[in-house]
Amino acid sequence: MSDPVNDYALDLIWREGRSYNGWLDKDVPETLIRAVYDLAKMGSTSANCCPARFVFIRTEEAKARLKPHLMEGNVAKTLSAPWVCIVANDFMFHEKIPQLFPHNPGAKDWFSDPHAREEHAMRNGSLQGAYLMMAARALGLDCAPMSGFNQDGVDLEFFADKDETHHWRSNFLCAIGHGDDSTIFERSPRLSFSEACKIL
Repeated sequence: MSDPVNDYALDLIWREGRSYNGWLDKDVPETLIRAVYDLAKMGSTSANCCPARFVFIRTEEAKARLKPHLMEGNVAKTLSAPWVCIVANDFMFHEKIPQLFPHNPGAKDWFSDPHAREEHAMRNGSLQGAYLMMAARALGLDCAPMSGFNQDGVDLEFFADKDETHHWRSNFLCAIGHGDDSTIFERSPRLSFSEACKIL
C-alpha cells in the first residue's frame, strides 16, 4: 500500500492548478519538456495502446503556422507561451501494439475495426493529454488547455505529409510555461459530490 502524497503536491497539481491566460518571461528548456513527457507516458491506457502523439511547438516559425487556426480569443495566450503542444491521436496506433503489449501477440487484432479503433484512440488519447498536464504541473509548469481552434486546419497544416503523422488527428491544444497569476480569474465553481456522483 502506497502512502498518499503530501498537501504541497496536492496543491501543486490539483487545488492550485489553473488554466492560465498569460505567461511569465521565463524560459522552459527542452530538457524539462522531455521530462514532462517521460512522466506522462507512464499513465495507463487500454492494453497499453498509447495512441496520443504530441507535437511540441516552440519556434516562431511553427507558431506562425498555428496562428491562423486559432480562435481570436486564444491567439495571444497561445502564441505568447514558451511552448504549445498539439495533443493528437494516432488512428493507426494498433500498429505499435506488438511493441507496447508484447505479452499478448494477438492484441493488435483487438483494434482491427476502424470505428472501434477511433473510439479507443479518442478515449485513451484524451487520458494521455490529461496525464501530460498533470506531469507538467508536477514538474513546476503551468498549462492552458483549449479546444478553441480549427481542427481541420491544424490537421492539414501539421499532419498532411505522407509520413508517420499522416494518420494523426488533433485532439486539443495545451500551452505550457510559467503562468502569470495576474492573468487568471477567480476559480469557477465545481459540482458537489451529490450533484456529480452516485453511489450504488
